[in-house]
Amino acid sequence: MKPVPVTPSKEFIATLPPFNRIELSHIVVVSDADTLAQAEAELMNARAVGFDTESKPTFARGEVSDGPHVAQFSTLERAYVFPLQQPECHPAVAALLASTQVTKVGFGLQSDRLQLVNKLGAKLESVLDLDSVFRQRGHRNSVGVRSAVAMVLEMRFSKSHKVTTSNWARTPLTDAQLLYAANDAYAALRVYSALGLTPD
Repeated sequence: MKPVPVTPSKEFIATLPPFNRIELSHIVVVSDADTLAQAEAELMNARAVGFDTESKPTFARGEVSDGPHVAQFSTLERAYVFPLQQPECHPAVAALLASTQVTKVGFGLQSDRLQLVNKLGAKLESVLDLDSVFRQRGHRNSVGVRSAVAMVLEMRFSKSHKVTTSNWARTPLTDAQLLYAANDAYAALRVYSALGLTPD
């Protein structure tokens, strides 16, 4: 019987060198016709991109989120952050999600899928949740981006709780929010690439 793979502990992850994240100079906020055209040209021609979304948290009892408020996609060179408060971003994001030529890879994408369908009417095709890849490889528990980066890249991927629970509906997003969002997508693509996975 094969041994069950072990997910690294928080204590072990803390000993690893920090993840070499994508920096602000390589993050593009899609905010006008020029950046929209740049994003569409680069992302629609990629075979695979990292993908994630962010939503403003809900705190009141019975409050229903109208998120996601941000969608982010990344190549290995550049990340694009789409503020979904801007309706002009919606067609481009929906087209990218519906493309069967571009594989969108990320972690924990089930909730993203439902929210995007509700918000954009987007049909999601060629979306790969990397958690399913780790389950196929024997992991019994869900594997998120922190554990995956530790196991595959042997690096420490840090997330700020303060940024996680920040207002993702705000305009403009802060630098901390941009770095957080972009690196969620970028890290997923780095793991995907390191695993030697390729689009079908």
